[in-house]
Amino acid sequence: MPFDVQVVVDSSSPHALADWWAEALGWQVEPQDEALIRRIVGSGAAAESDTTTHRGRLVWAAGAAITSAEPGRPRVLFQLLPEAKTVKNRLHLDVRAGAEKQEAEVARLVGLGARELWRGAQGPYTWVTLADPEGNEFCVT
Repeated sequence: MPFDVQVVVDSSSPHALADWWAEALGWQVEPQDEALIRRIVGSGAAAESDTTTHRGRLVWAAGAAITSAEPGRPRVLFQLLPEAKTVKNRLHLDVRAGAEKQEAEVARLVGLGARELWRGAQGPYTWVTLADPEGNEFCVT
């Protein structure tokens, strides 16, 4: 049986990081239904402390997700974690720009707030490892 896959990224500021990655990938942040959130809190099933305000809208504090308009791409959820990242990722994303667009994409992402960490190569295959605004490593290939 096939499964859907969701990628989850721990974050100290999930809404801001979802905004950053949506911009970086050209995806969209999933909207959260403010009226539904208010009904759930009003019913007592969740507490007001489970919510926050982001860009003037009431949202769940625990996370934000991004999706691609293209079918078949995984949803990426940024979930709130109280502690900061302290070690190298055990899993990372590859942004596949292609050899002819790699340098331009690295420059664009650095302009958005990514930080270049190192460059690697194996034969003709090259990659640039960057860190997002919270320090999560990813590669541009």
